[in-house]
Amino acid sequence: MSDKVLVCGSVAFDTITVFEGHFKEHILADNIQSLSVSFFVPSMRKEYGGCAGNIAYNLCLLGGHPVPVATVGPDAADYLAYLRNLGVDTSLIRVLPDMYTPQCYITTDLDNNQIASFHPGAMMLSAENDLTGYQAAWGIVAPDSKDGMFAHASRLHKQGIPFVFDLGQAMPLFSGDDLNKMLELATILTANDYEASIVAQRTGRSMAQIAQSMQAVIVTRGAEGATLYSDGAETHIAPIKVEHVVDPTGCGDAHRAGLLYGLTQHWSLTDACCLANVMGSFKIGSKGPQNHSPARADISAALKQHYGLRVLG
Repeated sequence: MSDKVLVCGSVAFDTITVFEGHFKEHILADNIQSLSVSFFVPSMRKEYGGCAGNIAYNLCLLGGHPVPVATVGPDAADYLAYLRNLGVDTSLIRVLPDMYTPQCYITTDLDNNQIASFHPGAMMLSAENDLTGYQAAWGIVAPDSKDGMFAHASRLHKQGIPFVFDLGQAMPLFSGDDLNKMLELATILTANDYEASIVAQRTGRSMAQIAQSMQAVIVTRGAEGATLYSDGAETHIAPIKVEHVVDPTGCGDAHRAGLLYGLTQHWSLTDACCLANVMGSFKIGSKGPQNHSPARADISAALKQHYGLRVLG
């Protein structure tokens, strides 16, 4: 059986600059009605990002077979070449000739405050990227345009491909009715604790209640680990203590990749969640979403050390 994963979501660039000062000294409340400020940012780095790109990268580290489903512009040529060099099947990344690749511009000050601007570009037409007919063991519907997320979810469901619904940064786009419709299509819901509280508020159902009609609900809780709701039970997945927390950007995507790899290998949900925690712990120790590079032996060792589990198969 195929162990491919259809990774539906954004493939994007993150441009990150550092202002060597404090925003609060330049953005004054008394003058906010006529705001015009400029920040000198001598430090800049451009990262490959986007949820689909990040999840695919982490699946490659595990030896998985991701197939990103995304829309980009011609400016993504270097990103696509990079993914192919990793061994990623890019046949479902559609290049739209008259649009830019989604891009996020982030300026951070010395207090770690951020000012960000996001240009969705080709992502706005992601619903037109039809995955129908492509076979896979699992899928994931990660943050993307709302239309795209619903289109991918419907197509996966129609083809009988189980998938994880990862609401993430798309949370503001979904009403309670939208969430209920998506949850009817999805197999597993993943969310951090804040997102889970919003889902519960908008749907009027607790995570345990939502899990009754799904294979599982998984809620990540940062340094407190994660909670797995499945088969009427609530299981705590112990956290991994990380010595050096460098950058949380992309940790959720690394976590999803670990979960998906475990699912494609027919592991138990508990074991898959443990691997997910391991992947998140590696990611948080480096800057950017795709700059950590543990070998499979390192991942296996961490899995055994922290959870007493098998090595990667």
